Amino acid sequence: MSFDDFRRDFIGLDTRYRLADGRLARRHYLDSAASTLALRSARHVADELLRHYANTHSDLHFSARIASHAYAWAHGQALELVRADPDRYTACFAGSGCTAPLNRLARTLAMRRPERDVALVSLMEHHANDLPHRKHAGQVVHIPLTGASPALGAVDLAALERFLEQYRGRVNYVAVSAASNVTGIVNPVHDIAALAHAHDAWVVVDASQRLAHAPLAISDTGAAERELDAVVFSGHKLYAPGSPGVAVMRRALLEGCEPDEVGGGMVEDVYPSGYRLSARFPDREEAGTPNLVGAVQLGAALSVLQRVGMQRIHATEQERLRYLLAELSAMPGVRVYGDPDPERTPRLGTVAFNLNGLDHGLVATVLNDYHNVAVRNGCFCAHPYVRELLKPELWALDLDPDADDAATSLKRRQGMVRASLGLYTQDDDIAALLAGIRDLLARPGHYRTLYDADTDGNFRHRTFNAAAKALFDPEATLDRALARLSATDDVL
Repeated sequence: MSFDDFRRDFIGLDTRYRLADGRLARRHYLDSAASTLALRSARHVADELLRHYANTHSDLHFSARIASHAYAWAHGQALELVRADPDRYTACFAGSGCTAPLNRLARTLAMRRPERDVALVSLMEHHANDLPHRKHAGQVVHIPLTGASPALGAVDLAALERFLEQYRGRVNYVAVSAASNVTGIVNPVHDIAALAHAHDAWVVVDASQRLAHAPLAISDTGAAERELDAVVFSGHKLYAPGSPGVAVMRRALLEGCEPDEVGGGMVEDVYPSGYRLSARFPDREEAGTPNLVGAVQLGAALSVLQRVGMQRIHATEQERLRYLLAELSAMPGVRVYGDPDPERTPRLGTVAFNLNGLDHGLVATVLNDYHNVAVRNGCFCAHPYVRELLKPELWALDLDPDADDAATSLKRRQGMVRASLGLYTQDDDIAALLAGIRDLLARPGHYRTLYDADTDGNFRHRTFNAAAKALFDPEATLDRALARLSATDDVL
């Protein structure tokens, strides 16, 4: 299979919608930072597995043997993706994204070293890699970023080192994203690991926005001091919707500590007066019946990415990203957030921007309704980071982004538009986005008259209504499937 064939192997690339001007057009999906489309070949593996479906934790009948083997294979693909030594690391599945594994890690690491009551968390984190540490880790100190708003860069290593010294002996771990879900800016996670390990602190990396775009290894050089202690990511951002979240962790972080969740499959035996935990990884960390189909679909997607080559995927995306950044930066009236120089501050396939004088909600809505370009708007579950990027604009409006009631007073001003790329992104997708932006900049007044905004900042067209049920009705779809089944029964 050629690289181009592979990039077309996704479900939903030919989806069409009727637009506000009456045209029937193909969707341009630029919302991959939220969730990616499904890799068809990986979905095929999951569908084939359903022919053999059974629960895991047994190998005494054919189907259970197949299920257990396939589930173990999926774990192995996660370890291979980040080049983790299976003798020292384990891969665990949990939840439906990185939120569940990160909550579990925060609780586990806090229990392991209660005397270390500080977690250092970068300012750019998604809520999934911020709020669990606030809840479980004791005191959270946010690490600032390089540069100045709105052109903020990566984590400030000098500031990180100062905090490690300031809280010497108290820092339990550093939590940082491998790449921002807002700007795509890449953090030097292995440099961060070396600094943290010099102070006997662990490093937890949220790689959800990295691994679909670029390779990431447990250690970039093979040196032990540059190893990451835990890497967490979401399957639904890696071309496997419906798959679990993943944590690749040092076994030493978990050994000798009771798992966060208990139940079937993670014990050796249970007595009226107690129970004996399993020593096997990852079984002891995965209580209950697993999301077998989702995990195997994810394992297949990870296998495909490795076969194609993450370096090749990264190089191809960088060409489109740099073109998009250059085009947006050259447009009068467009503000791009984060350090715009990819040579100084590496970025992956996510770009956040605003248009002068136009609400981010209106921009996203018009791009959808008139150009069939799917982008996301708002704060992307990274409120502190977005407010920091927006500070100069908010100050100009005499609004204080650091006020306790900021979320209320900034309701509609606080936000951006985000376009994010995937393996399937083509030149015509970028062209459609740029054409839509030029159209908005050329006719802002025209589009303002077509929409009403509610108090939450959602914009609704005054005459065009594309209700979700009219576009896809689960009940009607089920009725058609049952009707076909009935027709088949009649024939038989």
